[in-house]
Amino acid sequence: MLGPVILAASRSDRMRRLVSAAPVTKPVVDRFIPGETVDQIVPIVRDLTDQGLELTMDVVGEDITTPAQAEAARDAYLELIDRLKPLDLGTRAEMSVKLSMFGQALEGGHELALANVRPVVEAAAEIGTTVTLDAEDHTTLDSMFAIHEELREDFPQTGCVIQAYLFRTEADARRLADSGSRVRLVKGAYKEPAEVAYQQRHEIDKAYVRILRTLMEGEGYPMIGSHDPRLISIGQELARTAGRKLDEYEFQMLYGIRGDEHLRLAAEGHRMRVYTAYGTDWYGYFMRRLAEKPANLRFFARSMVSKG
Repeated sequence: MLGPVILAASRSDRMRRLVSAAPVTKPVVDRFIPGETVDQIVPIVRDLTDQGLELTMDVVGEDITTPAQAEAARDAYLELIDRLKPLDLGTRAEMSVKLSMFGQALEGGHELALANVRPVVEAAAEIGTTVTLDAEDHTTLDSMFAIHEELREDFPQTGCVIQAYLFRTEADARRLADSGSRVRLVKGAYKEPAEVAYQQRHEIDKAYVRILRTLMEGEGYPMIGSHDPRLISIGQELARTAGRKLDEYEFQMLYGIRGDEHLRLAAEGHRMRVYTAYGTDWYGYFMRRLAEKPANLRFFARSMVSKG
């Protein structure tokens, strides 16, 4: 089980320095994170949308320790939204935000995160798009869901993410489906204890299907966050069984993973949204991508050998 080891390494300053300094790292990181600045990412947005794809944009960042850093994260999203405005993409380009970047873990973090994320949600609405609140480890979720509910009072299109490996998620899904929320379902990418989360892949997959059925049969808008071909097929079948039209749900996958599948789904008429991250503080995001899927780690290892 390499995933937990890699997740632990994602919080190690020593490993951060080692990986960041390796000559092979940048070209591999570029596969998952196509730019560090807004100037670099805007052409990527244009290219993907020209191919019939949609995006959710993530300004990467980790370990916010001061209110000033949280405000800087807020301002980075506001700059992105300002640069997207002339493209007139509407909901074809939305934002994904981690409330930890907006100060959630600091003293008074719930109120601070809400105060910082609200202007981002407001600015997104002004250009015709929306924001999805990413899920993090289980200790942060009550705060995230409370912020989600408060934002939806003024911006009902605000989305959130739920994680299939957590025991609580089936109940969360029922509540969110009944309220008509936009919900992205993922398997989960954080190391969680056995007291709160399934540990075996087959258990997680079965929970994913149960939860996705709840979302498809509910009143909300399901967003299928998976690269697993089997789960994608099951998602299509659940949507058909629930009588959903192609514009009443969507698929979401990470930039740099299964790009041919992105285009195939879009060509079939599905809404296919690419989770596209950018920024300079890429280390934690990159390590989670390696932990999520062995193929990503093999890709990195092969690159290190070939460049060695």
